[in-house]
Amino acid sequence: MSTGPDVPYRLEFSVEVPGTPEQVWQAIATARGMTSWFLPTELEERLGGALHFSMGPDMGSDGRVTGWEPPFRLEYQEDWAALMGRDPDDLSPLTSEFIVEARSGGTCVVRVTSSGFGRGAQWEAEFWDEMGAGWMPFFDNLRVYLAHFPGQEAAQLEASTSHPGQADAVWSQVRDSLRLGGEGVDVEVHTATGTVERAAQRQALVRLQSPLPGMLTVFAFGEAEGRTTVGVRAYLFSPEAQAYVEREQAGWQAWLEALPVGS
Repeated sequence: MSTGPDVPYRLEFSVEVPGTPEQVWQAIATARGMTSWFLPTELEERLGGALHFSMGPDMGSDGRVTGWEPPFRLEYQEDWAALMGRDPDDLSPLTSEFIVEARSGGTCVVRVTSSGFGRGAQWEAEFWDEMGAGWMPFFDNLRVYLAHFPGQEAAQLEASTSHPGQADAVWSQVRDSLRLGGEGVDVEVHTATGTVERAAQRQALVRLQSPLPGMLTVFAFGEAEGRTTVGVRAYLFSPEAQAYVEREQAGWQAWLEALPVGS
């Protein structure tokens, strides 16, 4: 007799961010807010509303809002079986819950829990490990967004390319080439200038001053067969932002491809 998925997976963390619960809710529970620090998002802002996160051309994650208690609690479920091309009978939905707790001094703590059940396959454990490593740095974006751009709408620019070499070695070359030092260091990345807000493993977050105000992440992650993807994702806050993205996207792509990195 077949049984349902019964191997539990769980990711849990918290982050303190500036802002009122209402400002934090706008950032985590609206399409406009989530697009301004996370992925391009479509969201019906109500209990039972449809949800879609765009992850690139012809890639995305679909879900539905299962908890809606503004401005303190949001829960949604995603179909990670469809996302991974797996049998839906092997996996429960992936459930994510956000709890917003006000603190004195004008800050809030956001507690985030994601959980699901699978069959215990090796790829499932790898999925959750990669999800945690890839997802948690976005919450530094959230912190910077609420500190400097609360309520503003972002235009996103994203470009990436593949270089030969292992991820750690390629990232080291990228970091040195761009002089991505520690936090507080002023840097120039292609035609943009700003200040490093976070320097972590194979990823840096830069708060931009020019050519437009915003945030820029520079990242690297390993592929198969000894290659590494290097990319940038910018969140730009300006009436001219969308025109800038349309005009400069190809230039950022060419710049990434020409970086002096790789074995």
